[in-house]
Amino acid sequence: MKQLIKVSGISFSKNHQLRQRLLESFPNSIFTDSKTNLNPKQLINFYKGADAIIVGTENINQNVCENSTHIKALSKYGVGTDNLDFNALLSHHIDVLLNPGTNRISVAELSLSLILGLMHNVFQKGVLLKKGVWEKNGGVQLFQKKVGIIGYGHVGQTLHQFLKPFQCDVYVNDIKNLKDLSLQNKFSIATKQEIYQECDVISLHIPLDPKTKNLINQETLSKMKSNAILINTARGQLVDMSALKYALKTNIIAGAGLDVFPQEPPQDRDFLALENLMVTPHIGGNTKEAQWNMGLAAITQLEKYFNLQ
Repeated sequence: MKQLIKVSGISFSKNHQLRQRLLESFPNSIFTDSKTNLNPKQLINFYKGADAIIVGTENINQNVCENSTHIKALSKYGVGTDNLDFNALLSHHIDVLLNPGTNRISVAELSLSLILGLMHNVFQKGVLLKKGVWEKNGGVQLFQKKVGIIGYGHVGQTLHQFLKPFQCDVYVNDIKNLKDLSLQNKFSIATKQEIYQECDVISLHIPLDPKTKNLINQETLSKMKSNAILINTARGQLVDMSALKYALKTNIIAGAGLDVFPQEPPQDRDFLALENLMVTPHIGGNTKEAQWNMGLAAITQLEKYFNLQ
């Protein structure tokens, strides 16, 4: 009997090519038709009878796991894992299949576009021009500026590669030992404090956990240069939004580019309207290519798991 795969990830389920590709290997697959993430109670009901599941950003908690012990494997669509209770999955013998780095190019490209857009006033002056205001202020160049990358995983390393033509002085902070990589990729190993104090651009590429939640707060923002811009394409809860709002309104820092928010979609219209804030609706890993790469990786993991390759 063919395995029953249930896909609760919304983006995967809406993608016709990914659906067809999954059905080639698992013809009994079932996809969600919900336009919003299913809550735990809905997930339990949806997952009934599944041998494996493909999960996006849905909250897989203790309650879901203990009521879904028939599930053998969870394959992750995307790279973020803060929505998964690994202890619960382990205790209920649900194997987790991860696919790190599948969206790194897409997220790094968006990070770079936010950096350039803010430094060159693309967003601010473009909005004014649409209102009939011709205000010529081209901002500053990225060339040879100091850029701090917090988190040197797949996306952080890819962003660094994209920055090389700009001849930036790159400062990197990560929990792992970076000595060999720093010699190979020519960056300076730095503490977070050094990045806050020295860099013109600070870009976040770290996972969300209890230690990184609200990493950027009133204290850390106060240490940044007044011309600094902050980029977050990682996880919304890395940044204290009230502190960032105050910092942008009072010009403690020059600007911020956000693709992610603690609450999505964000509701603070006053915050979103700030001229020195550039925002996108969590689209960093949402290019056609990234969607395909993430989806194909999730499918391939299941094919290997069930010995179909």
